Amino acid sequence: MEVGARRAEATDLVVVVDLQRAGRAELIEAKGGALWAAREARPQLDPQTFDELLAGDRSLVVVGQLDGVPFGYAVATIEVLGDGSSLAVLSDVFVEAPVRGVGIGEEMVDAVIAWATAAGCRGIDAIALPGTRDTKNFFERMGLVARAIVVHRRLERSGDDE
Repeated sequence: MEVGARRAEATDLVVVVDLQRAGRAELIEAKGGALWAAREARPQLDPQTFDELLAGDRSLVVVGQLDGVPFGYAVATIEVLGDGSSLAVLSDVFVEAPVRGVGIGEEMVDAVIAWATAAGCRGIDAIALPGTRDTKNFFERMGLVARAIVVHRRLERSGDDE
């Protein structure tokens, strides 16, 4: 069983879009997922946006594989901060449930860490929703720990379900 991660190519569009849909569907059901989908989630990828991410020097799309078959993806971008330094933001990381725990996620995040380090980033940020303890634990194993906690109070509105 060979686990790995590689930079995505234009031919990966369909599989990455499918993985993005699956990841979004899973997270939207978690605590805080509805608001995450409305505020932080990357819009559904389309061919133009995907090509821009692939071509950009401030973005990285990674495909995670098991025996050469894609089962995960990750997207990271670089943000320039107010002091002129840069921060990598891991906005998307998803591995299909049946193959979680075999190292695909680790391979993808290692690729993002190497890319961000080479780009001179001061750190990497990612979001773990409160109902996704496995995600939080995964990030902590990869060296990403809480540096801020976002708190939220739901206000009553008809039809609003967070």
